[in-house]
Amino acid sequence: MKIKYNSPVILTYTILSIAVLILSFSNPVAGFFTSPARLSFFDPLFYFRLISYTVGHAGRAHLMGSLMIILLIGPLLEEKYGSARLLEMFFITAVTTAVLNAAIFGNSLIGGSGLAFMLILLGSFSNIRSREIPLTFVIIAVLFIGNEVAATLKVDSISQFSHLVGGFTGAFYGFLRTGRR
Repeated sequence: MKIKYNSPVILTYTILSIAVLILSFSNPVAGFFTSPARLSFFDPLFYFRLISYTVGHAGRAHLMGSLMIILLIGPLLEEKYGSARLLEMFFITAVTTAVLNAAIFGNSLIGGSGLAFMLILLGSFSNIRSREIPLTFVIIAVLFIGNEVAATLKVDSISQFSHLVGGFTGAFYGFLRTGRR
């Protein structure tokens, strides 16, 4: 038996995230892997950081939390939608979340939890049919949105905003791709 690189987007994301966590122990590197805190369209680093923050993580526990979801759901969705579409969704989710966060809140984000929540809601579309919404999607959406809204009442360093944007992006993408069939 041989080991197969079966999910290029998910596995490459995983390897990059682990490498960045190891490298970020040297503090100067860490700043490249947080989202921009403000909109700065004339700064070339701004564009890199719109995406790079998703592979940066605050620590091992933060990384493991994101990777558990991404490695569980991601390969199934990459097989269903294809690597190019999944990569497109990662970019759309990352950029949308970073730009909205900079415009509304003016702080930096770090980590792939927005991507994880995008995959969760996108995954609930795996058995959708024309003109039908799966009850599992409705339940996941209600639980997800309810949990994230309730979590905004706590003072912590977790960005529920990125979770919500990721989830809504995944739901939107699921509706969009299902409508094209």
